[in-house]
Amino acid sequence: MTWEDLDAHLDKVPGTVSAYVGRPGAGPTWTRLPDAPHYAASTMKVGVLVALHRAAEAGRLDLDAPIPVRNEFDSALPGAPRYANAQHYDNDDAVWDRVGGTAPLRWLAERMIIRSSNLATNICIAQVGLPAVAEVWALAGARHSITGRGIEDFAARDAGIDNLVTAADLAALLGALALGAQRRPGPLAGPAACASMLDVLFAQEHREDLAAGLPAGTRIAHKNGWVRGIRHGAGVVFPTDAPAYAVVVCTTTDLADGGPSGEETDDACRLIADISAQVWAARHDLAD
Repeated sequence: MTWEDLDAHLDKVPGTVSAYVGRPGAGPTWTRLPDAPHYAASTMKVGVLVALHRAAEAGRLDLDAPIPVRNEFDSALPGAPRYANAQHYDNDDAVWDRVGGTAPLRWLAERMIIRSSNLATNICIAQVGLPAVAEVWALAGARHSITGRGIEDFAARDAGIDNLVTAADLAALLGALALGAQRRPGPLAGPAACASMLDVLFAQEHREDLAAGLPAGTRIAHKNGWVRGIRHGAGVVFPTDAPAYAVVVCTTTDLADGGPSGEETDDACRLIADISAQVWAARHDLAD
């Protein structure tokens, strides 16, 4: 199937499907609506991860220091009451088991990615601050993506403060991490920090979309995100027989009906897996 054939197929999908495929640092081989904004869902957690490691690299945070695990957060809307997360809407009871106690910030950051814990995410945001996440997007060269609030900050959401991503911006962020880990000049962090972040993304446990379209054992550093009507997959694939490539698919569609748990495989998951498989088949032909 050619890229034109794939575009024609996606034209028939209800809603908006955006995509970006290309080698890090080389520009895109194929895009589809790469700058269309989508609700970020959990893909915004990659920016939080980078902000934490940048702060640690600068000596402002100790990732191995224990911090209180509390379920109460300041709203991004000035004057709004504090808010809390709902456990039934989360994906990681291990973090909730620590409420009232402490946990290392590094462990919370890992749970934020590999299990997509909302509680861990909000604790991490409280430690680093939303301006630091905005700086990460800017340094990566993102043009449209915004992390304006924490997860379940409904007062901020209702006031129009939101979290948005585009396929091109997610590819830029993940591509910068991949290049930084190879000791090439990079804007986000040093090689050791970039490699450490990639290791967290390699350990992702939700593998029902991009990873499902790859041969078993293929290394992919990735983060996905979902709520009803939304399913995104963003990652960098590391084949053993070809250079690495970024693949991002963002969907805002009725096909994404798996619900907030993310455990169910819905039609949007299968669509992203199919795109991932077709990109894998073309991995030797992507522009360098």
